[in-house]
Amino acid sequence: MTKHVLVTGGAGYIGSHACKALRNAGYVPVTFDSLLTGWEGAVKFGPFEQGDLADRARLDEVFAKWKPVAVMHFAALSLVGESMKDPGKYWRTNVLCALNLIEAAVAANCKQFVFSSTCATYGDQDGVLLDENARQLPINAYGGSKRAIEDMLRDFGASDGLRSVIFRYFNVAGCDPEAEIGENHEPETHLIPLMLDAIDGRRPALTVFGSDYPTPDGTCIRDYVHVSDLVDAHVLGLKWLEDGKPSDVFCLGSGTGFSVREVIAKSRAVTNRDVPIIEGERRPGDAASLVCGSTKAVKELGWQPKRSDLETMIADAWRWHQSPRFGA
Repeated sequence: MTKHVLVTGGAGYIGSHACKALRNAGYVPVTFDSLLTGWEGAVKFGPFEQGDLADRARLDEVFAKWKPVAVMHFAALSLVGESMKDPGKYWRTNVLCALNLIEAAVAANCKQFVFSSTCATYGDQDGVLLDENARQLPINAYGGSKRAIEDMLRDFGASDGLRSVIFRYFNVAGCDPEAEIGENHEPETHLIPLMLDAIDGRRPALTVFGSDYPTPDGTCIRDYVHVSDLVDAHVLGLKWLEDGKPSDVFCLGSGTGFSVREVIAKSRAVTNRDVPIIEGERRPGDAASLVCGSTKAVKELGWQPKRSDLETMIADAWRWHQSPRFGA
């Protein structure tokens, strides 16, 4: 029996990797994407349906056509700074579109939902090892919009029997080890691709924002998970639902994190090139250390992150950066 999974945002960085993982696990991923930030060239592992999540009629058409057994929801605006300047955009795009999607799924009797949330729902809990029971105190519209979607999933679970698995995590890094797909944002805001662009001459230098934080080397510490490990967890979340298990939440993190200077030093070792750096001032609102664990996901889902060490994440990203990229 062919099992279709509707993957929203499947033309984006994480979504395209999820589509590959789903295909490799025996599913047929159906990408639903507006191409606002995604790339049609990333849709390589199943059918493509272009559309906007705000268009309920289009969603109903796609659900009727493919009859997916589940939804894997990645599509969202995700720039924290932008969400603080234009919160309405984030509430409209992330929350209202998610409501549209959830209602369409329930109407189509597609009641298994894997949601890619964020540790931004926890807010600025500096220096705390976050887990699924930590208080959710978002401090920007991005984190608030994701928490609202989590709340909606809970409510539709109570009213309509929708079962969901929610994943919370911080930074995603690395690329497909085979370099079929990868990371290419416009604009780019993530540390590792910005650093690799600086090494490669695509930008003048990498700016290090602040070097006087209360950390071992003075730079911020952030948690990273390899995109391939991340999407493997999402496939395990889908199987969790297919096994008839209840809705649940899982954090995906290293439990330790890496400082900006550690990332830079490792990139030098991996690429054998120097990183041009500009020392900048602290950015308002940047915490010294943001880290989450993954004990529950390892224990209950059987998740085993295989590529989330810093060297592998940078090496896989560098391989992608050296190959023809979407939009390059």
